[in-house]
Amino acid sequence: MSIDVSGVNKRYGDFVALQDINLSLPTGQLTALLGPSGGGKTTLLRIIAGLETADSGSVVIEGVEATRLPVQKRNVGFVFQHYAAFKHLSVARNVAFGLEIRKKPKAEIRAKVDELLQLVHLDAFADRLPSQLSGGQRQRMALARALAIEPSVLLLDEPFGALDAKVRKELRDWLRRLHDEVHVTTVFVTHDQEEALEVADEIVVVNEGRVEQVGSPDQLYDEPANDFVMGFLGEVTTLGDLRLRPHDIEVTTSPAPAATQGTVTRALRVGFEVRVTVSVPDQDVPVTVVMTRTHARALRLEAGSAVWLVAAEGATAVTSSRPSARPSVEPVAG
Repeated sequence: MSIDVSGVNKRYGDFVALQDINLSLPTGQLTALLGPSGGGKTTLLRIIAGLETADSGSVVIEGVEATRLPVQKRNVGFVFQHYAAFKHLSVARNVAFGLEIRKKPKAEIRAKVDELLQLVHLDAFADRLPSQLSGGQRQRMALARALAIEPSVLLLDEPFGALDAKVRKELRDWLRRLHDEVHVTTVFVTHDQEEALEVADEIVVVNEGRVEQVGSPDQLYDEPANDFVMGFLGEVTTLGDLRLRPHDIEVTTSPAPAATQGTVTRALRVGFEVRVTVSVPDQDVPVTVVMTRTHARALRLEAGSAVWLVAAEGATAVTSSRPSARPSVEPVAG
């Protein structure tokens, strides 16, 4: 394993930031730390980097006990959301900075900077100042600078959070391609579920200072460990005492065994899908169902239509009436 975190705890006064964190992150993978703001993911990343000290527990990086190592001896690259470039230095000099302070030979520095600027598609901007770059280009420069020291681990804290949606999407795709070329073990913090699902090999869901679940994007979406993970990684609707994905509810226009009767209050086309809102007796919140346009057209659904709803066979469901804060999640039997 590239990073082993064992029994890590961190408090700030009375606030518990991290509680008994145990994680093993594989070498060469791109791992997302995903969770809501204030859940502990950035604190965990900063402890791995050496920018924060855990109250207890250990951090091992590439087999080296790093718990008490200063940040400069951990061989990690770090990229923040708001990248602090050296404004008076060119793009090339910014990328070269880590190599210059390590007193590498000038020819080696020049060759490495040229290679990295080509890798991040900024070779045409080598002599520009950071102020002459777009936000997305500055973050690519930040990644090149972090990679220049050939880190064993690359740590990214909400690296695209300050950028607009279109640029963020482009950089997500670019980061995935870059990782596939470089293969450096990468851990990035995000609160954006779509970003984690699209980019990461593995996702660690962090909430209220605890690890809720670790798994591939497919595992977390299809087999969430609990109600929180299910709700955080996708839309959830309630049908009776079950919480389900909106596309895991089957709709018919005639009575069906064990089905719940309801009335369509709205049918809204969204691209190639139709979102159907159904009012059901004895439930304050309406049920949301997502289906294809073809299916909705075949059923002739419109406001006022009587329908019957049932959980699809094999659908992932949580029993919402359980008092536990962490109910188990089970597939619906056929």
